[in-house]
Amino acid sequence: MDDFTFKQLMLGKERVPDPMRYRKGAVNYRRAGKSGLKLPEISLGLWHNFGSFDHFEVMRDMILTAFDHGVCHFDLANNYGPRNGSAEENFGKIVRENLNGYRDELCISTKAGFGMWKGPYGDGGSKKYLTASLDQSLSRLGLDYVDIFYHHRPDPETPIEETCYALHLLVQRGKALYIGISNYGREETEAAVRIFRELKTPFILHQSCYNLLDRRIEENGLKDFAAEQGFGIVAYSPLAQGLLSDRYLSGIPDDSRMRKSFTLREDRLTPALLKKLLALREIAAARGQTLAEFALSWVLRDPVVTSVIVGASSSKQIRENLKIDPAFSAEELEKIERVCKSE
Repeated sequence: MDDFTFKQLMLGKERVPDPMRYRKGAVNYRRAGKSGLKLPEISLGLWHNFGSFDHFEVMRDMILTAFDHGVCHFDLANNYGPRNGSAEENFGKIVRENLNGYRDELCISTKAGFGMWKGPYGDGGSKKYLTASLDQSLSRLGLDYVDIFYHHRPDPETPIEETCYALHLLVQRGKALYIGISNYGREETEAAVRIFRELKTPFILHQSCYNLLDRRIEENGLKDFAAEQGFGIVAYSPLAQGLLSDRYLSGIPDDSRMRKSFTLREDRLTPALLKKLLALREIAAARGQTLAEFALSWVLRDPVVTSVIVGASSSKQIRENLKIDPAFSAEELEKIERVCKSE
């Protein structure tokens, strides 16, 4: 832990947000599609690093460090933790204790779609589940409304008309300002967009996995469709759960996600992938960037990407992730494509 982080932890609840948090160059903001909402290029995701087993003061320091640097968008979901719901509880406590007077400077998003409680009503995309889930999320967060509410995944057992209308009603009732969808394919997104347009629902964002190693939203045309229809892409896993960083280039650390998490398997790091990562690091170094800075910059090269969601385990990681430069030359992009398409 560096001296800066230690001093901030000692301040605890008394820590006051940096009055220069919107200083020029701290972070840039992009409009979410054709809406009036802007998000920072870098947003902080509170996934499996913000639960009941994590150190609360470290979580507090990460939130306040992000806000001190102009990162005002915090992304959650009802099932983030672990335990389910604990990320929302922890974030809500930090907002009450440290950011109570700054709610109007915060953009807070949450989601529903995965399993949350027992029985037939605790999962999916029904009106009953979505309504109950958002009420529960607001209670955990201690808020009257969220800025963005996402349906976390398509539900093949619920008519998409029901899901979209439920989301529309939640906006009408003042429980969410904007609507997003996540993990929807191209055809599912097209169907949802048609319904939202008819209802005049403020649908503005699609949250998708997107990084140098995962190009599905390019391959299925979803990214182009977003540009055509005027909604933004929020990219999650921009570092491919740490693969697009220096973390695994010299072996697998014992304290790494690959050793501890079920979401990133060791067999993913094949010799061919390692060769590709080392080649990408060479391109990054020529730009004066680390592999992680380079990977984040690449995702943001396209203006249809409104923001990238980064996860972090320390404030130091957050500060490092802000060092981006999304301007690439045609030559650089050509080199990147050759490496990514190599076998």
